[in-house]
Amino acid sequence: MGNSSKDNSAVNSGDASPADAPPSDSSTYSEGEKVLAYHGPRIYEAKVQKAEIRKNEWRYFVHYLGWNKNWDEWVGESRLMKHTEANVVKQHALDKKQGVDKNVRSGRSTQGKAKSSTDAKVDKEDIRNNVSKGKKRKNDSGIEKGSGNVEKLFKIQIPASLKKQLVDDWDFVNQQDKLVKLPRSPTVDEILTKYLEYKSKKDSMAADSTGEVLKGIRCYFDKALPMMLLYKKERKQCNEAVVDSVSPSTIYGAEHLLRLFVKLPELLAYVNIEEETLNRLQLKLLDFLKFLQKNQSTYFLSAYDGTKGKGKGRDE
Repeated sequence: MGNSSKDNSAVNSGDASPADAPPSDSSTYSEGEKVLAYHGPRIYEAKVQKAEIRKNEWRYFVHYLGWNKNWDEWVGESRLMKHTEANVVKQHALDKKQGVDKNVRSGRSTQGKAKSSTDAKVDKEDIRNNVSKGKKRKNDSGIEKGSGNVEKLFKIQIPASLKKQLVDDWDFVNQQDKLVKLPRSPTVDEILTKYLEYKSKKDSMAADSTGEVLKGIRCYFDKALPMMLLYKKERKQCNEAVVDSVSPSTIYGAEHLLRLFVKLPELLAYVNIEEETLNRLQLKLLDFLKFLQKNQSTYFLSAYDGTKGKGKGRDE
């Protein structure tokens, strides 16, 4: 089922090839139908709200049940499954493998219930369409905080090619038992420095504000990596690579840096930031992601190290 979880390349791409067979006149899923949908490394209950033929294929606009409607999205058939007993069993098996609490899966926290008026959505350890593809879900607990900070939670629109990078990243580590070989080159520090140089050449006046944002990214990365940016199979490697006063940003590279952008909305939900400042930050982060996308072939690995899988004790 691994392939069915990945969004096809037709999403956000050019027109379909003339050789492609035309889609069937009738869609596989109907409007109003309850389905199961891949998002990140998990499967969620969803409802089809619209069904249209786009770029020579059926596309479905879905709402994830129990999650905020801001995260509704268009998906291809490869992201959906019929809501059958057999597929629900698959959903539960995948959740169990991921260590997901059933309350989190339904969009509700063990600490409380999400606002009924805004079904709330999040992205946890994820990433397979995580990072699916594209949109991030809220705080893993799915809690609507009474302070209203979560209302200011902003979306970071990850470019399509980087979404696929996240999907492949999840697959390499969790399905193929491969790891990113450390230390990486370029490192997170080096990538941030290259971006600052790039922005300074375009607009020297913006160098200071950009530098402050990059310092924040570096700080968040170093703090978050051991806590929320690693898969279980990567922890032993991290313990061996990050020792003494070594900063993760001097060891890890673009693969793990990109995971941070999945978590940033969740992390920033706890920070008291003015809405105007938050909007400016959102634009800067999007610009940085476009920079990563532009240099994707240089900064990201196309294959991971297969020598550190099960046989080498790297799973735990």
